[in-house]
Amino acid sequence: MSNIYEIAKKTKLSPSTVARALSGRGYCSQRAREIVLKAAEEMNYVPSQAAKTLRSNITNKILLCIPDIYNPFYFRMIKGVGDICEKFQYRTILVHTNHSFEKEIQTVESMREKFADGLIMVSFNFNEPLIERIKRCAVPVVLTNYYEDYSEKSNFDCVYVDHTKATYLATNHLIQNGHRQIVFVGGSREEQTGGERLQGYIKALGASGLPFQEEYFLPADFRRELARDKFREFLDSGRPVSAVVAANDLMGEGVIDVCHERGLRVPDDLSIVTLDNTDYCTCIYPNLTSVDMKQEDIGAMAAELLFERIRNHRGFRKSVVLEPALVPRGSVMAHKADL
Repeated sequence: MSNIYEIAKKTKLSPSTVARALSGRGYCSQRAREIVLKAAEEMNYVPSQAAKTLRSNITNKILLCIPDIYNPFYFRMIKGVGDICEKFQYRTILVHTNHSFEKEIQTVESMREKFADGLIMVSFNFNEPLIERIKRCAVPVVLTNYYEDYSEKSNFDCVYVDHTKATYLATNHLIQNGHRQIVFVGGSREEQTGGERLQGYIKALGASGLPFQEEYFLPADFRRELARDKFREFLDSGRPVSAVVAANDLMGEGVIDVCHERGLRVPDDLSIVTLDNTDYCTCIYPNLTSVDMKQEDIGAMAAELLFERIRNHRGFRKSVVLEPALVPRGSVMAHKADL
């Protein structure tokens, strides 16, 4: 791979003339431009991205930070972001934080070096220390959860789905089908997403006059293996259960694994509703009733908001909320014993 000095030596033109011919900026005769471009092609010249970035302060890259690369929830979100970035001729750089607060902080701090033109930040927990770093970020940021901020000049936007409403829909669907002894398998109540999804379950119970029982809440960190262990322990306790709300599809799969182990039939013996509505829901028999969390729409809207900042220099804050939608399938059966 050649550089402008090697092309200058071959063409016997000055490096500055070669640079003008290659960039298309500044005066350069048509004859000199033709000679330079022909030599560049013969010498396999490729312009340095680093040099272009230094000149323009534009990297043509967007960073997408996600907490769990193995969770299918993010696949459609990545597609939504990628489709919009492609439209604007930008690259999407994926960063996997493995649900680590320290790695999230490192990712935000890395933007001081103008590694990309914008950041889409996905986190289970937009807490105050993380938000303070984001506010000092050198580039525009979009969060995929809601965070209340009264600063009109805030450098971050929010696009999100209503997590509380999502679990309310899931739980209420089971209640409407006669279920009263409903287990909730969720994330940590101390984290934003886990707490919001738990609240939807509690609200749905309360709206129907049902008490929240701590023993029926199984925190499983949104992971299949942990959900499997927690639900196995719950069944061993001997407490009655007719239905489960799993706060994501992976944990729903963990519950189904235990059902297979114990000879429980879905939905005959146990009804299940999950959140996320990933492709996994239709790969399991019976297909899982789930709540669509609009992941692709979130990704696309997050990227659109980012480009409003990058290209149009929008200076005021926007928050966009998307509505979850219940998708009924075959994993729920009416339960008359508790009516």
